[in-house]
Amino acid sequence: MGERKAVRTAVCVGALALAAVVLTPVAATATAKEPTPAPTVSNPVDSEGIGGLSTETVAYGSHRRQQMDVWWTPDGMQRPGVFLIHGGWWSSGDKRYMKEITRSYADLGYTVFNLNYRLSGDAAWPAQRTDALAAIAAARKHAERWAFDPNNYVVVGFSAGGHIAAAVGTYGDGISGLKGVVGLSPIISPLRAYTDGANTTDRSKRKLRDSAIRLAGGCEPKGKCSRVWASMEVAWHASAHDAPMLTIHAQDEFVPPVQSQLLKQMLGQVGVPVTVVTQPGANHSAPLYREPGVAERVQAWIVERIG
Repeated sequence: MGERKAVRTAVCVGALALAAVVLTPVAATATAKEPTPAPTVSNPVDSEGIGGLSTETVAYGSHRRQQMDVWWTPDGMQRPGVFLIHGGWWSSGDKRYMKEITRSYADLGYTVFNLNYRLSGDAAWPAQRTDALAAIAAARKHAERWAFDPNNYVVVGFSAGGHIAAAVGTYGDGISGLKGVVGLSPIISPLRAYTDGANTTDRSKRKLRDSAIRLAGGCEPKGKCSRVWASMEVAWHASAHDAPMLTIHAQDEFVPPVQSQLLKQMLGQVGVPVTVVTQPGANHSAPLYREPGVAERVQAWIVERIG
């Protein structure tokens, strides 16, 4: 297994054409199981009444950012789940900006978990992936509380949140119950972002390069830091039991569709389907999601995966 992944890493370096970046190929190593703390309620249940939605904010860890809003229908039915991960360059953003999208999936009948996570200023990678996994584990452990089917859920991420969602999708050799991952302008390859932002006048690309460096703990992809950068590369950890993925990019945005094409290539080699959709224009993340037909396409894809 380690030999196979080392070869895969070398292939990815060639595919990315990272001539200016020196990396030591490393095999992905599985870490211990993520914690599954009992949910700590930060605010009481807010209910719309019989047949309506209930909501509460719970802590899945001890850090102030390790919280999630849960929206569910308390009608005794076990419902599929949708986990939402906000964007913000890994260094900003908040779940409160996802309230409208959260409500839209709750209204469709899903149990929805809207996550906050430690930002890059709080902790370097892989803390963000660890937080997403811990939130999922806590939700599955206490599924009955929120009328949630722990074996039937998807993860949806926006921009930097798309990177975290996709990293969850390729973590280990599949996550129990995870049936799909959706990324809106997902940063599949921080290494690609690093090289794209090196010699450009595009402010967003330069900012993304700096943000990726900060996510890695302030170091560039060389020497000892090569390991954390390798861990951040989603496609390098493809395995046969990973979740199917849908990614959507705008043709001219600063996170180009080629990022997801690499993921499609690597997951395709192990038999995992990836659909890459390219929209005209330059909208990124949530503005892209709000374009006519995009949300509906995402929702239809999710219905195919979890009902």
